[in-house]
Amino acid sequence: MLYNILTSYSDTYSFLNFFNFLTVRTGLAVITAMIIVFLIGDKFINLFSSKKITNPIRSDGPEDHLIKKIGTPTMGGVLILIGLFTGIFLWADLLNPYNWLLIFITLSFGILGAFDDYKKIKDDNSNGISSKLKILIQIFLCLISLIIFYKFIDSDIKTNLYFPFFKNLVINLGWFFIPFYLFVIVGSSNAVNLTDGLDGLATVPVILVAGCFGFISYVSGNVIFADYLLIPYIEGVGEVAVFCGAIIGASIGFLWFNAPPAKIFMGDTGSLALGGSLGAIGVTTKHEIVLAITGGLFVLEAISVIVQVISFKLTGKRIFMMAPIHHHFEKKGWAESTIVVRFWIISLILAMIGLATLKLR
Repeated sequence: MLYNILTSYSDTYSFLNFFNFLTVRTGLAVITAMIIVFLIGDKFINLFSSKKITNPIRSDGPEDHLIKKIGTPTMGGVLILIGLFTGIFLWADLLNPYNWLLIFITLSFGILGAFDDYKKIKDDNSNGISSKLKILIQIFLCLISLIIFYKFIDSDIKTNLYFPFFKNLVINLGWFFIPFYLFVIVGSSNAVNLTDGLDGLATVPVILVAGCFGFISYVSGNVIFADYLLIPYIEGVGEVAVFCGAIIGASIGFLWFNAPPAKIFMGDTGSLALGGSLGAIGVTTKHEIVLAITGGLFVLEAISVIVQVISFKLTGKRIFMMAPIHHHFEKKGWAESTIVVRFWIISLILAMIGLATLKLR
């Protein structure tokens, strides 16, 4: 909004052209979102604590969680979304359809997550909305977002699937793009949700993936860089970098309060919204497979749950002591901080591998 207002006067005041630089607005989105979360974080934590908006702990989870984490405020995703949308509405180009697609996905998934958190708090248990109903609602929201995608985004390659490490390996998914689109966004949302089980565990990987895709969207939206890197050029998608910047800033600000020992949890409000936004970013930049690489930690967490469920249903035996996999290592006696930092390192390595695919073609 502020960007659109400022640039409307750029013909009269030439110095306002400064805000036309995508890198400048991305940096401003990072700083703005981060500062907003810093400024209101303590107030939100105190408010949520006083209102007993606290996290119900899994009764079947690690035993020390019932001691260490009980009474910790949740729904910190509200804090993240306030910072994120402040950065977006100030510095993003609101005439760009990619921004509205991402805004819709992030906000709608955040509202769904907030309702899930509210139900957990109201019922005083960790169940919330049933998994089947949650996925059905996510699919419905994705189908609405598909209308935005098809109606307002003009691109000849939006149904293409590009493979990293190969110069010319491209598959046009055609109508199969619809279930693929749903799978990427819903899968990404729930994978981040599953990862958000320890203090700060999901926050840093989100920052790393958003950082990677901030760069990817920037070069994909620049015809010279895209041609040099042999990646598809997508007109207007560079604006997604500002959205990624807002995610990074809001998540860094939130990490200040969420780092071990956490003063607040993001809850489903944050994890579903952030995961959904990352999935949508992967689709819009046409780097869905790179998203699976850079967000490999989220994929690993999701797979551990799927494998555990399938194994138990088929054989009656569990492969892991507890799923998602971070709880398995807790059961093995690893300290929470050790698990979190080591998983951060894994996420950093995967992010670097994902970025390397841009050149290794």
